[in-house]
Amino acid sequence: MKFLNVDIPIKNLPELDQGFIPLSLFFKHYEAGATKPLCIAVERSGGQIGTYETKIYGTPEMAQADAYYTDRMVKFLLWSWGGFKVIICGDDTVAAAIREAYSETGSRAFDKDFMENVYETQFIVESRPYDEKPAAVQRAESIGRHMDGGRIGFDAGGSDRKVSAVLNGEPIYSEEVVWFPKTISNPDYHFEGIMAALSTAAAKILERGGHVDGIGVSSAGVYIDNKCMVASLFLKVGKEDFDKKVKNIYTRAAQQLSNQLGYPIPVVVANDGDVSALAGAMGLGENGIMGIAMGTSEAVGYVDTDGNICGWLNELAFAPVDAQPDAMQDEWSGDIGCGVKYFSQDSVIKLAPRAGIELKGDSPAEKLKEVQALMAQGDARAKAVYESIGVYLGHTLALYAKFYDIRHVQMMGRVMSGKGGDIIMDVATRVMDEEYPELAFRPEAPDEKTRRVGQSAAAASLPEIK
Repeated sequence: MKFLNVDIPIKNLPELDQGFIPLSLFFKHYEAGATKPLCIAVERSGGQIGTYETKIYGTPEMAQADAYYTDRMVKFLLWSWGGFKVIICGDDTVAAAIREAYSETGSRAFDKDFMENVYETQFIVESRPYDEKPAAVQRAESIGRHMDGGRIGFDAGGSDRKVSAVLNGEPIYSEEVVWFPKTISNPDYHFEGIMAALSTAAAKILERGGHVDGIGVSSAGVYIDNKCMVASLFLKVGKEDFDKKVKNIYTRAAQQLSNQLGYPIPVVVANDGDVSALAGAMGLGENGIMGIAMGTSEAVGYVDTDGNICGWLNELAFAPVDAQPDAMQDEWSGDIGCGVKYFSQDSVIKLAPRAGIELKGDSPAEKLKEVQALMAQGDARAKAVYESIGVYLGHTLALYAKFYDIRHVQMMGRVMSGKGGDIIMDVATRVMDEEYPELAFRPEAPDEKTRRVGQSAAAASLPEIK
């Protein structure tokens, strides 16, 4: 097919979404003919700068393709790395288009506002000559895998909270409690739930004659210096209460437990996607792990090839994966073609009617269960839904491999459970075999050892005891 004057051969298309244009293939075939050097730099907290070297055409007939390519590339890098400043080095025209897009009235106003809230500073787009591009400054952190002493691991999910007590590497207690963080506006509800979990785990450590030496937290959202900058868990909490009671909710909880026990307890808070990847790395005994959880949204984490967490956002639910002009819109960000509509229960709900399935459930979770029940019965319509998601995944893993050095991808989450998850991985593997044979990894499910490590137990390993 042809898109923006770029010929894109596609061997595998989703049965239920024939208009799908994998961004991986658009990037690949666009870049094949581009010759003008361009560097995209993104600055984030602590003076860290990510740089991405690429090329554009810089010709009148390819101006539209240049603008689209740069827009999608900047968007992906921002939601992968995070940042408050974008520096386009090598072309003033595309830089001006990006500056307009990331203005208060531009097409990326949501992204601008989001990054300003995360980094608490103004979002800026600069244009520079290519030979004045900044140098990359990246500081990956060695995090987790500490097993000494008495540790509490807390995992804050959207529908349940889990806590583990770990003593010298041995999980001695764990519990899972249903809660409703996304629908409650009073932040005291969240704080009390967190404190109840921490207190229970602390009591189990003390019963064994142990000492609470550290608290590790795995939580959905963006965390900088243990502060919650943005998180869907606290969706209903107003801004004033968020700033006053949520931003420091985990450090407050650790301080309260410290006061109760009479000694200081360090706390480390990390994004739940990164902790999932850490659990996978601990279970496999390897590095270069990407974890993808397909549930309410798409949660992604990454442990690099040195076993470190990079301090990136990894919010790939809001990074683009599909170039088709009428791709489904994400209600939150207002953008189209982003991962959340392809790798979450939203994708199942989007595709089911196209397969002829009439969904009757009131909530997204109930609608997902309807399709899963049909799949368990071998329904051909449900199979088509999961096969289509598998095609999405195969192409998108190749896209992720442009930006991440991946040795293993571990697939998790409610959408991946049961027969449907097996179909997704089988189809994605076939797509990668046929279209991206140069990539060495294929999607895999966590093995039993990784499952035993668990999210909350991996979280317990986060703090280093001094």
